Amino acid sequence: MIVPSIAELTQGKFNRYTLVIATAKCAKMITDEYVMQRELAERRIANKETDKSIASMIRKEYRDDKAVKTAVNGLYNKDFVIVGLTDGDIDASDGNQEDAEKAAE
Repeated sequence: MIVPSIAELTQGKFNRYTLVIATAKCAKMITDEYVMQRELAERRIANKETDKSIASMIRKEYRDDKAVKTAVNGLYNKDFVIVGLTDGDIDASDGNQEDAEKAAE
């Protein structure tokens, strides 16, 4: 069983396609943040600015969990919000869903 369920994540406002796109965008943002934090930690170690390990300088939620899992939990906890049209609005539009779905913090 998937926790949280798709129904809990969409809350009847969005379809699964919108949820997948939003999750992928959130996971990409999380991965980018992880890469940025890791590069900063590696630079600090190379410049001998710190004696900490790389793992201790990267935030725990980026370091320990997969990006998709963190994105799903962020959507569920409302750390990330899906901005766009509802299913009814998408059906009434010209079919241009690309402009309708965005993920933002």
